Amino acid sequence: MKVALPKYMMILAIAGLSSRSCRAFAPTLTRSYTTTIGATSSSRLFSAAAEVDEQQAPVAPKKKVRTRRILSGVQPTGSLHLGNYLGAIKQWVEFQNTGKFADAEDLEGKSFDDEKKDENVEIVNENFFCVVDLHAITVPQDPGDLEESTLASAALYIAAGIDPEKSKIFVQSHVPAHSELAWLLNCATPMNWLERMIQFKDKAKKAGTESVGVGLFTYPILMAADILLYQADRVPVGEDQRQHLELARDIVRRFNGEYCKGNPYKKRCKKAGIPTYPAFTEPEAMIVKAGGARVMSLTDGTNKMSKSDPADGSRINVLDPPKVIRDKIKRCKTDALPGVEWDNPERPESTNLLNIYAAVQPGRTREDILEEVKDMKWGEFKPLLAEAVVAHLEPIQKRYAEVRADEEYLRGVLKEGAEAADAIASKTLKSAKVAMGFSVPN
Repeated sequence: MKVALPKYMMILAIAGLSSRSCRAFAPTLTRSYTTTIGATSSSRLFSAAAEVDEQQAPVAPKKKVRTRRILSGVQPTGSLHLGNYLGAIKQWVEFQNTGKFADAEDLEGKSFDDEKKDENVEIVNENFFCVVDLHAITVPQDPGDLEESTLASAALYIAAGIDPEKSKIFVQSHVPAHSELAWLLNCATPMNWLERMIQFKDKAKKAGTESVGVGLFTYPILMAADILLYQADRVPVGEDQRQHLELARDIVRRFNGEYCKGNPYKKRCKKAGIPTYPAFTEPEAMIVKAGGARVMSLTDGTNKMSKSDPADGSRINVLDPPKVIRDKIKRCKTDALPGVEWDNPERPESTNLLNIYAAVQPGRTREDILEEVKDMKWGEFKPLLAEAVVAHLEPIQKRYAEVRADEEYLRGVLKEGAEAADAIASKTLKSAKVAMGFSVPN
């Protein structure tokens, strides 16, 4: 399933390390290593008759440690829907628990193979999942709703399986470095780069340029700041985010080329007590897939499921009650052709509903599902689909109610996550400010 990111869903996979080499510019997964040593020492055995040297035990090789940092986020506007959950949050849970994304390829369609086994390398994952509230305000928000939507989104992360013991959860605006670096990058980015962004053109055309805020125009720079703060090597994105990632790469090249070269830069770094490598790592795109397709609208199988669609019947919200889910699926758009089938371009609704049916039953194969439903009429398949969706979401909804009811716990999780994220982001921000010549506190 191709992950559809905005309205704003961002997935940033960051392969960082415990330390960085001077070649931080290169978009490779691993640049340097820290090491731990495992070894056994020899000993002597004594007897009454003679002293016998015990044979020297083999020395275990030094283990290299590779740290991968993942930062992902979803906008807290409205209720999170099935597309958000299946296309993003479910993938985060999988990575948290297994260290792998379901599937990913580069811009040329080649699969990434970062999981080659090496017994001398230990991979350590650092997971950060945020609620991107700064991106939410690129369109007008009701101040009375934004805070609740933010907390509800964070609670839903936990309910869906993000474990605060394994991953850090935080609110984007709770880490000031995101907005501060965005301003620095705004001042270093040519306006005509942003004028090329297709998504802004599309949204401005729909809303009218007179009613569109400047934030919608510049939000790709905020996205770049989100990526660069955590020194991303590889960034999983959806198809519709390719252009924004290319912008981030252009910004890195321009910034590092203009501010991070020569003896004056080295002197500024030395004075500030920071290394002299370039401020930012150039990220490489990964196109993440989740089950082979995107989750599309229930009212139009050619458009993605979206929070911004004014018709609530176009989407299944993760917190919809069972009756609402059943009613939406009962009324969803289908065709008059017999049977149910996958991948027929003339039947997008059939493909979409089968994709949803498969996604909420992860243990089943496409072949198994087709064998079950291929000869069904829509009146037979829709109730089957509805019950599968209800069964899948029921435990998530129950856990959500528990988490949201304990606000002290939830806010504690967010505070701890923000502190951990800030410790990383503030270092990058300092490097950027030193590069530009700002006076920074000691």
